[in-house]
Amino acid sequence: MTYIIHSSNAVSIGEASRRTGVPVRTIRFYCDEGILAVPRTSGGHRVFTPVALDRLVLVRELRAVGIGLAAIADVLAGARAVPDVVAVERAAVEADLAALSWRHAVLVAIEQADDPLVLTELAVVAERGAARTALIGFWRRVLAALPASAFDDFVEMDIPRLPAAPSPREVLLFAELGQLARSAELARVVSRQIWGAGGSAIRNRRAFLADLAPAHTAVAARMTAEGPLDPGPELDLYVAAHARARGRRDTEGFRRELARGVTITDHAAARYWTLTAEALGTAHTTGGVQQWLDTALLRSLEPSGGRQR
Repeated sequence: MTYIIHSSNAVSIGEASRRTGVPVRTIRFYCDEGILAVPRTSGGHRVFTPVALDRLVLVRELRAVGIGLAAIADVLAGARAVPDVVAVERAAVEADLAALSWRHAVLVAIEQADDPLVLTELAVVAERGAARTALIGFWRRVLAALPASAFDDFVEMDIPRLPAAPSPREVLLFAELGQLARSAELARVVSRQIWGAGGSAIRNRRAFLADLAPAHTAVAARMTAEGPLDPGPELDLYVAAHARARGRRDTEGFRRELARGVTITDHAAARYWTLTAEALGTAHTTGGVQQWLDTALLRSLEPSGGRQR
């Protein structure tokens, strides 16, 4: 404990309260908790120097904007700067606002719904993030063989982020996506879309996806141009990647084997990718590109499909 014998600049706790607007009881609490260290007189009375008063004002101001005492103690100790603790608090407020915005949209959607089942559907995703968690879990099952870094890249590309201020329509969309993602059958179908027929023969799945990327990029460009679905070099890149991954060659027989994995008629998968495209704001999803490739693959095997193999 630090004692001060005499200082013309030091004031009593009552005067400190008057000058700073902080109640005496609150000042005592700050001192007792070690947040504000001040000296005492030889008689044991706390006294407040100009520096202590400035620090007390800082505590009052930080508390007024919602900064916690632990963070304030760090600031007073010099361990953290004011902008740093304010940034942390701002992020926490943003998270709270996002959660409230999501809850508001859920409640509005239920209020406006004619179907009583909407309550059941939205109750599952009432907590912000529940639907996206379900989607990430779904894709972890489908892409279980991928390393974490490759999976994270896929998440950024094909799993929509939650809107900061969702509409009732958007929470319904995410609820349906989450419901679809809980289906084991959909996981099986989408797995075939990603890996193709005989996907278990792929020797290096990460290398395969990297090899597949040029085909997907070319198809996305062609989709943007709204070109025809006729087989072209994009399909050749796609089939070649599948063949190399299995130690095979691109032949008509291999294409027929690959075509057995085509799932363009599966309603649940089509619905999943339609909703994903709406949430992402683009048709260039893995599912959209895959549908283009599957259609082109089937056409390449028709009698008028082109090359002889």
